[in-house]
Amino acid sequence: MDSVDSVHPGTERDETELALKILIAGGFGVGKTTMVAAVSEIRPLRTEENLSAVGEAVDDTRGVDSKATTTVALDFGRITIRRGLSLYLFGTPGQDRFWFMWDDLSAGALGAVVLADTRRLADCFPAVDYFENRQVPFLVAVNCFPEAHSYGADDVARALDLDSGTPVMLCDARDRDSGKEVLIRLVEHAGRMHTARMLDTAGRP
Repeated sequence: MDSVDSVHPGTERDETELALKILIAGGFGVGKTTMVAAVSEIRPLRTEENLSAVGEAVDDTRGVDSKATTTVALDFGRITIRRGLSLYLFGTPGQDRFWFMWDDLSAGALGAVVLADTRRLADCFPAVDYFENRQVPFLVAVNCFPEAHSYGADDVARALDLDSGTPVMLCDARDRDSGKEVLIRLVEHAGRMHTARMLDTAGRP
């Protein structure tokens, strides 16, 4: 895989490269920052701040008691999937009080990865609802924490009451290959959905 650092302005690759915007969403402490950092081929941009006593009244940290920081704006990274195709990754903030930023972050996005933790599965419901309501293609990637009970993809899909055809994958947000596999699956899924919508629109009188 070519590193982004090896690309020079004015090259043929710059002229033909397709860059797609992908969101990495989910609940607080589910692994969004970790996934962006694991797969990014550039040094990721982070906007993390230390958790404080002031936020205890509004942030639900149950199940992630050891977490000391939180994303307050976004995470940003980039990965080249193949020559001529790169993904710009935008990790969304997880807490309710920062959800007002999601509309701006999701503008122009091809699709989204909704990370889920089976110990706190309900935390990803807002992200699922958000993308379903706005018809943004997404898949659910279950971040398999070592201490979490193991569930199959079908079990998670039923528990989240996902629309038929929404992919569910098991992954390790810390592992670059695992994260890349999730992103490739999302691009394929989103491509099929966008094609189907264009064909549907073209077929209408």
